[in-house]
Amino acid sequence: METASTKVHIHVEEQGSGAPSLIFLHYWGGSSRTWRDVIGALPGAHHTLAVDLRGWGASDGPREGYALADFADDVRDVIAERGVSNFVLVGHSMGGKIAQLIASQKPEGLVGLVLVAPSPPTPLALPPEVREGMESAYSSAASVEATIDHVLTAKLLTEDQRKQVIEDSLRGGAVAKLAWPRYTSQEDISAAVSAITVPTLVIAGELDRVDSVSTLETELLTRIPHAVMRVLRGTGHLSPLESPRDIAELLGQFLASLAPEAATLNGR
Repeated sequence: METASTKVHIHVEEQGSGAPSLIFLHYWGGSSRTWRDVIGALPGAHHTLAVDLRGWGASDGPREGYALADFADDVRDVIAERGVSNFVLVGHSMGGKIAQLIASQKPEGLVGLVLVAPSPPTPLALPPEVREGMESAYSSAASVEATIDHVLTAKLLTEDQRKQVIEDSLRGGAVAKLAWPRYTSQEDISAAVSAITVPTLVIAGELDRVDSVSTLETELLTRIPHAVMRVLRGTGHLSPLESPRDIAELLGQFLASLAPEAATLNGR
């Protein structure tokens, strides 16, 4: 399904019913497909919207507009146009930083926040050589495979998962590929996230080489002090693909822990 954002056309994979709605935001290099295994493993019935962020998947890739605020505007457009009034944001990596910004703005209807291997609210510390490596990480199938093996994963992906990651990474728009390492990841929203008040779950990968457990403890949990972190054993950065059932189980537990009025509110 397509959403005509005020700026770009945003593709959304929508299915199911039941409140609260779950709105999934993917990592830099991914798409709505990143969440399919997690959504398929969710316990119970849920209304889910998995968004292709601008420049990725089947969404438009404009020549500019890749600040966190631009992504956040797109997501708010999706929420408004779908008439969603009761929802939980679920963001992975880059999508996690976008979700933090949205949650800090306290949108009406937000009842929970789940951050999966999230990029912290502070600027991402990137030595010049690492930034240069990121800029070329998704330039060819070979470079994507090297990134999967040496950066993104700790567990072996299935053949289909690996193919999906390669396709999604290569499909990304040229500007979108460069925006994150060059400037979006450098945005500092550390002051803003102190305004987050909804229940917050952080899911970290024990072997994550991108956003490590220690980094999240230092840079994120100190700024959202009510957040609770759970660590997935033997899991790297691509946890929605490496450990989808574990994430789905934690999501189910999180939803069950929400206030009854939030978890059972009628409508979307």
